[in-house]
Amino acid sequence: MTIWLQNFVHKIELGAGAGYMRIMAGVLVGLFLVVGYNLRSYRNFSTQEAMDQAQLARNIAEGRGYTTKFIRPFSMFLMQRANRERLDSLTAEQRGDLCVVKAGHPDLANPPVYPLVLAGLMKAGLIPKEADAATRHKFWSSGNVFMRFPPDFFISLWNQLALLGVVVQVFFIARRLFDTTVAVLAALLLMGTELMWRFSVSGLSTMLLIAMFLGLVQLALRFEAAAAAPEAKQRTVLGLALGIGLLLGVGMLTRYGYGALALPVLAFVAAFGGRWRIPAVLTALAAFVLVVAPWIARNVALCGAPFGVSSYAIYEGTAYFQGDSLQRALEPGLNNLRLTAIWWKVFGNLRNTVSSDLLTMTGGLIFAFFVTGMIIPFRNQSISRMRHLIVGTLLTLLVAQAAGRTYLSDESPVVNTENLLVLLVPLVIIFGTALFRILLDQWVFPIPALRVAAIVLFGITVSLSMILTFLPPRTNPVSFPPYHPPSIQAVSGWMNESELTMSDIPWAVAWYGNRQSVMLTSDAREHFYAINDFIKPVSALYLSPRALDAKFLTQWSRSGAEATWGEIVIMSLSKEELPPRFPLRKSFRLQDQLFLTNWERWPKKEPDAE
Repeated sequence: MTIWLQNFVHKIELGAGAGYMRIMAGVLVGLFLVVGYNLRSYRNFSTQEAMDQAQLARNIAEGRGYTTKFIRPFSMFLMQRANRERLDSLTAEQRGDLCVVKAGHPDLANPPVYPLVLAGLMKAGLIPKEADAATRHKFWSSGNVFMRFPPDFFISLWNQLALLGVVVQVFFIARRLFDTTVAVLAALLLMGTELMWRFSVSGLSTMLLIAMFLGLVQLALRFEAAAAAPEAKQRTVLGLALGIGLLLGVGMLTRYGYGALALPVLAFVAAFGGRWRIPAVLTALAAFVLVVAPWIARNVALCGAPFGVSSYAIYEGTAYFQGDSLQRALEPGLNNLRLTAIWWKVFGNLRNTVSSDLLTMTGGLIFAFFVTGMIIPFRNQSISRMRHLIVGTLLTLLVAQAAGRTYLSDESPVVNTENLLVLLVPLVIIFGTALFRILLDQWVFPIPALRVAAIVLFGITVSLSMILTFLPPRTNPVSFPPYHPPSIQAVSGWMNESELTMSDIPWAVAWYGNRQSVMLTSDAREHFYAINDFIKPVSALYLSPRALDAKFLTQWSRSGAEATWGEIVIMSLSKEELPPRFPLRKSFRLQDQLFLTNWERWPKKEPDAE
């Protein structure tokens, strides 16, 4: 019995059991961080993109097709323009709904992969499609006060599991490039990167996209090694090139900006494809095009723009369209756009991207190690070649992020779908950790404990932001202002499913309230009445603190079209009256919110027959 026990302990300490124990320890650390972060720092969705894609996924899961209940006036304009060009081929019913608002409005803003993934999870019952925000069950509320919305939480939980999958990918990439010590330390540091956890609970597609990007890096490593091997076979090299092209395409259908990576990745394939560089590039390019072409064809057939409303994102933030004015415009005037405005936008945003986003994406210390690691020479050829891909990717993403920046980045700095530099965080940590290991090996420690202390101090310094999240005070999980799911569900419950609501947060009305909602138009005169009188009646106006807390002078009282909404808000809140012709005469006030409608819905009675 004693010999058996000794053999068992030996296997645990030095044999195959040691590997299982390390795996178990990693799993326990990951689960501890998931539970701890959700208890201390979880927040319900706070970004437009997360709610938009979640409500789109629900529509898909419920069999409504790729349609949205969050309607942008600009999307209505694109649909109307395209339908007018093919008017002769439309049915009588379609001619009466050129903006496609009375029927299910096709989504023209989101690429399909992430909504389809969420829809699959909803269809399988792994994510609830909706929930009562007024529930008083434990964990979802505290002291009979709303705290967490279950669908938001489960979507975040799946993204947190994706984050743990990313940690595993980092381990294998770091071990392939360097050694096990670097791999373990890099994986732990990634788990201790608070920015990654913020993205994981945001509801955005970022974790899925990072997993795809790291998969692309792994394929690029294998491709480079296969092409350089003397005994390599063409079938193997071209198969890897095919996988690279497929991952590029799927990534672009997860986030359009990801498609910019085709430039550095195809350049890497061409540079290190050996004697098969030309067929490898053609194979990767063909696979990439074949994946994205059907979706682009769908968008062109629907609205005439290859990426829907995102086709014009490059003009948002220019002198032509400030803030969200393009998305709220029913007649945006696209005929006078000039390319010079794009240059000014890119150069202007590059300053902010380099000085802020780039330097702070992982914290100053690890990024400094990463930059140094990009400069020093390595004897390993794969590492040196991989640095070419990383530098090319970094430069490409800098330009792509500067060009694609819109009002979404202003409303939610850092945590948004326009943050492309976050894709590089795992690689920054890998190369930063590798340089730290090289420097550590150069130092002479009088006792081994000091070496361990140096590693622990480095880890604590890099993960300090994550450590501080576990200290008081605890983050409020309710993203109010402006999003308060119980209030949104309450006012949405007063509306019929066929009715149209106008709101400054239509994405929240569509997700939490499950009602069709159009974005607040650029003015309360011409464009509002154009929708109400000729497209579909607007039955209610719901304004949150996002609009009510707007700057009085520059937004509500300035001259121009925007002032008309300011006039309505000010008259309703201060004088309790409305402009004579405005069709929504009845008002209901919630906490820091305003609800206007055509009849008193809150007593739950039908209006008079007349």
